[in-house]
Amino acid sequence: MTLTCDIMKIEEYAIELAMKLGAVYADLRMENLRKEAILVKDGKVEKMTSELQRGMGIRVLLGTWGFASTTELVKPTINQAVKTAVSMAKAVKHRVEGRIAGAGITDARTHVSRKIDPFEVEPSEKIELCLEADRQARVDGHVKRTSAVIAAQKLQNLFLSSEGARVQSDSVITYAEVFALAKKGGVTEYFDDLAGGTGGFEIVKRFDMPARAKDVGKRAVALASAKAMPKRKLPVVLDPDFVALLAHEIIGHPSEADRVLGREAAWAGKAWWAGMLGRKIGSKLLNAVDDPRVEGALGYYEYDDEGVPARRKQLIRDGKLLEHMHSRETAAEFKVEPNGNMRAQSFKYLPLIRMSNTFIEPGEHEVEELFDIKEGVYLKGAKIPSIDSRRYNFQISAKEAFLIRRGELVGPFRDASVMGIAPEFFSSMDAVGRDFEMRPIPNCGKGDPMQALHVGNGGPHLRAVATVAGVG
Repeated sequence: MTLTCDIMKIEEYAIELAMKLGAVYADLRMENLRKEAILVKDGKVEKMTSELQRGMGIRVLLGTWGFASTTELVKPTINQAVKTAVSMAKAVKHRVEGRIAGAGITDARTHVSRKIDPFEVEPSEKIELCLEADRQARVDGHVKRTSAVIAAQKLQNLFLSSEGARVQSDSVITYAEVFALAKKGGVTEYFDDLAGGTGGFEIVKRFDMPARAKDVGKRAVALASAKAMPKRKLPVVLDPDFVALLAHEIIGHPSEADRVLGREAAWAGKAWWAGMLGRKIGSKLLNAVDDPRVEGALGYYEYDDEGVPARRKQLIRDGKLLEHMHSRETAAEFKVEPNGNMRAQSFKYLPLIRMSNTFIEPGEHEVEELFDIKEGVYLKGAKIPSIDSRRYNFQISAKEAFLIRRGELVGPFRDASVMGIAPEFFSSMDAVGRDFEMRPIPNCGKGDPMQALHVGNGGPHLRAVATVAGVG
């Protein structure tokens, strides 16, 4: 007997209706989201926002995908959303028989723990903390712009599929950032620092915003006073902050299988190593991973938005390309198991293949050993990437640069960037440190319409050979 909406849960009703209308597969995501953000800028409260959002997105497969979402969780609008998703799929004239790899049936509930609920901390306390951090960043008259941010998100999510999967998850994300811009002698430079992850307000407390802001102000002034780095090709030592962006842009994005297949070429780009699985693409010291289950990292989750269990993926081992990030659809095309990398910004969007916590693994060298060279450049922090559509040629600018002369550092210098060709750069790696840091990236963008998602990226200190250019 077919259940009616009156005596069955509304999400189960939506799935059953989709199948009745001809879908071969259907899933939905129902979300309750609470967000808050406080921005202090130049000593004033610039913005304080609070948002509550509730709704459902339903996805159906009828040879191709159809999708619709609604914020009204009542029978008439649920009916309309399901019918819209089905009609969208049926409207595609040149449909292909879309296949999805098996994912097993999951019934699970997950929960992210936190010591201090960020939404139970009084807004006045957060505002005062941002104001104090903003004050501390103005170390002298050369600092012209300052800001401090605290943001948090609490999400309750239900995933349900026509195969019988049911995953409920509760997560909390907290984020903080301090910024200073300095101007001296016609030179303008900025510096920032940030912390974020899955967890509560304890992340902000550990970060110590006032102390970090004061350091940010000092470093911005020092950079505005510094000389520009001259162009030269020589060994470079990169700090974990710089390596985090390198892992994000040159390893993470081209590891997304839709880019490898060329399906993102129109707006997000392709992958320079398409068709190179099993082949050597770098030094044997290069080992890279995507792992959603790094607890506390900003890209942490246990199940993706297809209900697939999250797992660690060894993207690169000993310089060989081993694995991509997949959806159930791309996994079927590559004849592999899905590995849990489909995510959406919210219920309003179709999920896309996205990185989670992508990083270069630590090596066997003590950090001090990396600086034991006659001449080189030490680059700290990453600012602006410029990368071709295949992630093959890249230029990434650093926040700070120091000359290395027989193990000693001279500087800082400003306007330094690394220019490289991905396989040449990775092949030149000759030392990887034992240390490791994970950095939060709160706004990784992909898709059309654009979806901004939080991820984690990181790595150790590492040494390679590259051209270092001044960009000023």
